[in-house]
Amino acid sequence: MGQRYFTKGRAMKFKSDIDIDFANRDQILSLLKHTPASIIKDGKLSKHNTGVYFTDIPVDPYTGQSSLDYQKAEDRGYLKLDFLNVSLYQQVKNESHLDQLMQQEPDWEKLNDPAFCGQLIHIGNHYSTLTKMPEAVNSITRMAMFLSVIRPAKRHLIGLPWAEVAKTVFEKPQDDGYYFKKAHAISYANLVVVHMNLLTNAEDTIKRFVEQV
Repeated sequence: MGQRYFTKGRAMKFKSDIDIDFANRDQILSLLKHTPASIIKDGKLSKHNTGVYFTDIPVDPYTGQSSLDYQKAEDRGYLKLDFLNVSLYQQVKNESHLDQLMQQEPDWEKLNDPAFCGQLIHIGNHYSTLTKMPEAVNSITRMAMFLSVIRPAKRHLIGLPWAEVAKTVFEKPQDDGYYFKKAHAISYANLVVVHMNLLTNAEDTIKRFVEQV
């Protein structure tokens, strides 16, 4: 996702927030020429956990990473991509398997089981919050909104009906608090569904095996 804007001098800038998930980010990065991004931590320039650049950028010759903090680099127009490790994808066989898992309607009722919910990526530690929502999470859209209300800037929406939550949950907070943009929330919600279906399908396979023994 990106956003173009103009500075006071009418120079066009481009701000981006692009995350790409991988089962093993190091595997793909080993094949691509790139420069690791940098971030200021404790007053020192350190390697960014996920950010990389694929265009020319000033490089620290000693570390091999960007000599600019990622925020300063963004202000100068450099485009950072975030390559994220998501180990869950190691359970996905191929693109066809992923499509099948995304298209499969999950058993939303399983979210009422704290043991099942506790295993899920992104929401495993939020079962108690899930129980505070007055209506069920039974769709991608509602899952996306739930993932959003557990972010600091939107926690005040916990306990409200989904129709009320939907009015402001994806709006940027005035205090610049941490929140989810809608595109991020939908992406995360789809990954939760993939995990739900992986767990459910594994349970069904075990049941069928036991029945045949």
